[in-house]
Amino acid sequence: MKQISSLEEIQSFARKSSQPVVLVPTMGALHAGHLSLIEKAKKCAGPDSLVIVSIFVNPTQFDRKDDFENYPNTLVNDLAECEKMGVDVAFTPPAGAMYQPDHSITILEKSLSQTLCGATRPGHFDGVCTVVLKLFMLTNARWAVFGEKDFQQLAIIKRLVRDLNLPVEIIPSATVRENDGLAMSSRNLRLSQPARNAAPAVRRALIETKSSLENGDDVEKSIQLASQNIKNSYAEVKIDYLDLVDAENLQPVFVIRRPALLAIAVFYDDVRLIDNILIEPAK
Repeated sequence: MKQISSLEEIQSFARKSSQPVVLVPTMGALHAGHLSLIEKAKKCAGPDSLVIVSIFVNPTQFDRKDDFENYPNTLVNDLAECEKMGVDVAFTPPAGAMYQPDHSITILEKSLSQTLCGATRPGHFDGVCTVVLKLFMLTNARWAVFGEKDFQQLAIIKRLVRDLNLPVEIIPSATVRENDGLAMSSRNLRLSQPARNAAPAVRRALIETKSSLENGDDVEKSIQLASQNIKNSYAEVKIDYLDLVDAENLQPVFVIRRPALLAIAVFYDDVRLIDNILIEPAK
């Protein structure tokens, strides 16, 4: 594995390489979920392609300063994991290297980012789109792998590629979970033990609500019940949103006539977790 820390190095590498690149963008603190993305990238790449993993905690996508400052930094371990997984290149730009001090250009998304996380995290997906476009251009990626846990992010990146005619194919990868159902996340490291014990209630509530809605139960009542079950799981829990949206355009849904997405963001203490589940129309 080759570690590259400067923009000039990665640009030179991309120019000189004759092999197509599969990019796995991450913010580090790698866990089994990230490793599944790398594994998928390696399968997609095949023997004649290169797998690049970027590790960069992007400041422009954080709406809370404390969340950015407390984001885990485990670079030494992350590089060791990349080595074990057979990653060809780890791109690890230092803090501030990706943005000039007076940078003034940002990619704006004005439709898919208006609901779910985008509704409560102003500027978050503009920051995501901007850094992802930069990574695509710097690495000359032919494919890029993104997890389905952040369904909204995946949808927005697909729209970014479509609307800007980018020569990149987006490959989705299924959410990886702990044995108790909690979606793997770098933020799980920050959960207190009581919060960690309670957090699987989120997945249980999503599964129960999926069953209820696919049996034709009332949408509003089903979501209210799920919300209450989650609130009952832990004293210091706050639901940011628990919304049902169309799985394609991410707009709110009140009657399920085609595939929908039940998505949640919830705070256990001060740690924000997200998850989702697909809902099919009742038969």
